[in-house]
Amino acid sequence: MTDQLNVLVICGSLRKGSYNAALTRALPGLAPSEMKLITAPSIESLPLYNSDIQEASGFPKPAEGLAAAIRAADGVLFVTPEYNWSMPGGLKNAIDWLSRMKDQPFKEKPVAIQSCSQGPLGGARMQYHWRMSMTFLNAFIFGTPEIFVGNAASKFDKTTLELTDQPTKDIVQKQLAAFANFIKRMKAGA
Repeated sequence: MTDQLNVLVICGSLRKGSYNAALTRALPGLAPSEMKLITAPSIESLPLYNSDIQEASGFPKPAEGLAAAIRAADGVLFVTPEYNWSMPGGLKNAIDWLSRMKDQPFKEKPVAIQSCSQGPLGGARMQYHWRMSMTFLNAFIFGTPEIFVGNAASKFDKTTLELTDQPTKDIVQKQLAAFANFIKRMKAGA
């Protein structure tokens, strides 16, 4: 019997009709049986990072909650759109808050990323910026297969937002299985 792997899923989009949020909902059906996907606490209520707030009253409760969820997880999977060739402001703000914590939640934490966009590149430029942030925070960044869901409107049902594109399902399934193996290797110290 294999140990269960708890993977925290952070969605970088706050929009209800988001293709990235729709992709997160498809993940449980594509994950290996040993992987339990846990929805991260919302990043929506985090104030903009300001060291004056941190010095006056400490870290906001939503930042503390997200940090605790990351620390408790075996790995973290980000599913996020690209805004203006980079990360969405809300996601970057959450990372900025967490980056100031002494007990760094991302340190040596296995992390992976997926992205959807309505354009053909699928969020590739944002993923580069995300990788730079995770490198700075000393996370263990999973490499391949990479998930860039370009032209997302053609891959999800227009009414239900269910993921319908079989090649996308197949590559996501491969990534999740490979990420599970990566997490196990990192936990074993390999």
